[in-house]
Amino acid sequence: MSEQPGTSGVIRTIMILETLSRYQSINLESLSKETKLPKATLLRFLSTLVNLGYVYRDPHDLYSLTLKMFSVGSRGLEHLDLINLARPIAQHLSEELGETVHMGVLEEDSAVYVLKKESSYTIRMYSRVGKTIPLYCTAIGKVLLADMEDEEIASYLERVKLKAFTPNTLTSKEALLGELEEVRILGRAMDNEEHEMGTLCIGSPIRDHSGKVIAAMSVSWPLFRFDSEQTERMGQAIQEATARISRLMGYTGG
Repeated sequence: MSEQPGTSGVIRTIMILETLSRYQSINLESLSKETKLPKATLLRFLSTLVNLGYVYRDPHDLYSLTLKMFSVGSRGLEHLDLINLARPIAQHLSEELGETVHMGVLEEDSAVYVLKKESSYTIRMYSRVGKTIPLYCTAIGKVLLADMEDEEIASYLERVKLKAFTPNTLTSKEALLGELEEVRILGRAMDNEEHEMGTLCIGSPIRDHSGKVIAAMSVSWPLFRFDSEQTERMGQAIQEATARISRLMGYTGG
């Protein structure tokens, strides 16, 4: 495919800005080595970016990004609609795994469903958008809890009684903290009949541009349709789906 007019300039501009974002400040020679652009070419691009207010050149000829880049990015983030971005991905995930998909966000000491895609089966989960669920015994809730600072979790555990919904519910603070550490390591959480008997869920985080978990998405199975030998494959499918949404929200981490 032939390169469109102006494409080379756009690519070079983006490369310069991305390189500058990795340094507090950098001189022309070092920036030239990093970008592999000739100094004369680089200086021409930098002069334009300085004039536009995206790059600052200090008295010592060191270059750095200005806050204008942050301002533009922040305005773009304000217009991102998480639910609309997530809806087609949730639909695809539901079709791939054949089960019900939920997306939930934190609301005080609970999580609330903000999106649901129904299972293709006749026997489905009873749930609805707007329903609140506990944090400590659901896959979505554990994902949201696992992203909190230790002090936030400790405060939560002081406020919330870990009551048993089923024989599998974790009612020990120590056991829950251990599980949250596993969630951080694996990048996903599981509700093994802890909130409702006969129902299992696997959930994974959705992150914003800063890496903060802003939501979680889970898939729910009735026990009789859950194949434990496929847990890893299904977990990876969910993590891939939430990673796609995270990228759309500006997250660039691993």
